[in-house]
Amino acid sequence: MSPVKTSGVLKTVQRVRGGVAVSHNKHTNDCEAQRIPAPAKVVLAMQQHIGAPCAPCVKVGDTVSVGQVIGDSEAALCVPIHASVSGKVTAIGELTLPQGVITQSITIESDGEMRLFEGLEPPKVTDKASLVAAARASGLMGLGGAGFPAHVKLNTPPDREIDTLIVNAAECEPFLTVDYRECLDNSWDILSGVYTLQEILGFQNVIIGVEDNKPKAIEVLARIAEKDDQTGDAVKLMTLPSQYPQGAEKMLVQAATGRKIPPGKLPMDLGCLVMNVASVAFLARYIKTGKPLVSRNLTVDGSAISSPKNVRAPIGTSLGEIIDFCGGFREEPFKLITGGPMMGYAVVSPELPTLKQNNAILAFASGTLRTKPERDCIRCGRCAYVCPMRLMPTQIKRYASAGDAERLQKIGTDLCMECGSCAYVCPAGLPLVQYLRLAKAVEQEASQT
Repeated sequence: MSPVKTSGVLKTVQRVRGGVAVSHNKHTNDCEAQRIPAPAKVVLAMQQHIGAPCAPCVKVGDTVSVGQVIGDSEAALCVPIHASVSGKVTAIGELTLPQGVITQSITIESDGEMRLFEGLEPPKVTDKASLVAAARASGLMGLGGAGFPAHVKLNTPPDREIDTLIVNAAECEPFLTVDYRECLDNSWDILSGVYTLQEILGFQNVIIGVEDNKPKAIEVLARIAEKDDQTGDAVKLMTLPSQYPQGAEKMLVQAATGRKIPPGKLPMDLGCLVMNVASVAFLARYIKTGKPLVSRNLTVDGSAISSPKNVRAPIGTSLGEIIDFCGGFREEPFKLITGGPMMGYAVVSPELPTLKQNNAILAFASGTLRTKPERDCIRCGRCAYVCPMRLMPTQIKRYASAGDAERLQKIGTDLCMECGSCAYVCPAGLPLVQYLRLAKAVEQEASQT
């Protein structure tokens, strides 16, 4: 089914399977992002994207400036890492990321000047090749949290006819409001990025998807789109039902276009390209200024945070320094999470640095989270009912525990998007997402032997 136009805003008539209704908890909706002062130091991980890690291209003792490339690789799935502060490189060592990956990292002691690298200049973007090159040079990867390099997504194969760009502004995770604020505070950047992509890549249709619990964002984007005579009838807004995980690529494509992405296929196989709203806005700014991805907005919230707010911080700033900017901890947190509560990662220390894909820091006090003691599965089937990918999470759990990679592959474990819907509804309190991640690790290990 195709979307229906109503008063300049598209409303989906395509129902998407699975998902759960979660509490929104958008406490920082009215908080415009505040820029934190230059941190004393930053620690920049060389693995901040899906794909091969970067290799350091500076050494201890080097003086660097904001926007200078300090890590890169020639691997296809890789984007460069840039210095987020000016100062001196004081260490190159190892860092364990929240998901358990061990990677190299570069520590820069800030001089407090935030001096821009002299070689920065706006790229000349005139065609697809120069757009892809600019996206890579900017260091952009999906700012929605997935971390997929943007230049790879934009470099669609010539045999794929992409007719629709879908801009993802759903932001269905509880607590997160950075994409919402992007729509309110940087709407012209969003539309500028849309026009650039549409002109160069030749999209026939552009759909900006916003959940219906964000009426102000819908109003602002619709008003600007209607005022700008460049849009014509090709750029439209779509109100999406507030249901988690509405912002997942496969769900969003189906809701926006009615096209169902088969297992093992990508949106491009059905003529769609999906980009996060903050990624589109950043790309527009980079083309105008030449300043690469060195900082990003984060939501800092949770019952253990003294003053929840949205902040803009240099990438590599420690979680603790950002939390201190928000008044520090109200009390010792029971759980500290990078990202949203559904798909984020629990961390053990506020000393860990932020990454490009981090869009939130959440800290919860003891007694404020709904926790369930783990019990035996009662075979109620709720996890299978809410799974958007039609998987059987408890079956995956059983095979993962047994280390049975062959059966895990047969039942489509790799299709899991780790949305957490199954664990959310499980009355037995089973940590199903963790088992699903274990299952993928079992498959990967088996493929390497």
